Amino acid sequence: MVKGKRRKLGGVVYVLPNLLTTGNLFFGFFSIVQALHGHFMSAAVAIFVAAIFDVLDGRVARLTGGTSEFGVQYDSLCDLVSFGVAPAFLMYLGGGLVGQDRLGWIVCFVFLACGALRLARFNVQSSIGKANGDFTGLPIPMAAAVVACFVAATQDLGSREYTNQFFQVLQERAVEPSFRSYFFLVAGPCLGLLMVSNFNYRSHKSLRVLGIRPFRLLVLAVAITALIAMQPELIGFVFFFAYAVSGPIEWIFGRKPVDDDEIFSSEDELEDHEIASH
Repeated sequence: MVKGKRRKLGGVVYVLPNLLTTGNLFFGFFSIVQALHGHFMSAAVAIFVAAIFDVLDGRVARLTGGTSEFGVQYDSLCDLVSFGVAPAFLMYLGGGLVGQDRLGWIVCFVFLACGALRLARFNVQSSIGKANGDFTGLPIPMAAAVVACFVAATQDLGSREYTNQFFQVLQERAVEPSFRSYFFLVAGPCLGLLMVSNFNYRSHKSLRVLGIRPFRLLVLAVAITALIAMQPELIGFVFFFAYAVSGPIEWIFGRKPVDDDEIFSSEDELEDHEIASH
């Protein structure tokens, strides 16, 4: 009887993370549908909901011990849809690139192709134990967040009335289709190149909050929450854009990029690497 219960529980342990990954895929597809219907704010929000499911599936898999090679590959395929295809559609339709003819969809394709390469490299690095710690190249969810936040911020700014002169100037720029298209003509390829670059990007594991006193940490959390609540789309864009450029900035100040030549090694070399690591 106990063995039967364990078998049933084992099935749930492995199915639950994949169900959460399917939620990631669903909202990625939903974002594409919303973008096709011109609901760009909903499309941007759907990308963030997909990111929440992407975080949850990994956490649940690690907590329950339900990690598997199938789950890793399925997660990457879903990520490509939610953080590669969906942002590319949002960039093309909601970012004004649809008016740039051939150049517009080529920019979106570059973003998508670089995202696919980024995920493939990450999978190989994971298989040889090189994906621990900081990230090599801009993570694809962060690149997608830059796209989603920019579109959401321009949509939000264009729908409000401001008395502050600074926000009035931002609003004037946000409602101009040419401003959005010029931004993505530059940002799209740059985000793609950052994803396939060797720049180091800090992961959440690198955060060190233990040295901060609890009261100061609480005050900081309240201040950040209040700041985000004021203008979540704009503040979110500033945060994710700052993260996207943090890799090159740290490299300028002397942080050495990672050499990822080992991902193109032959199978025999990879086997030698695994034997040596054991």
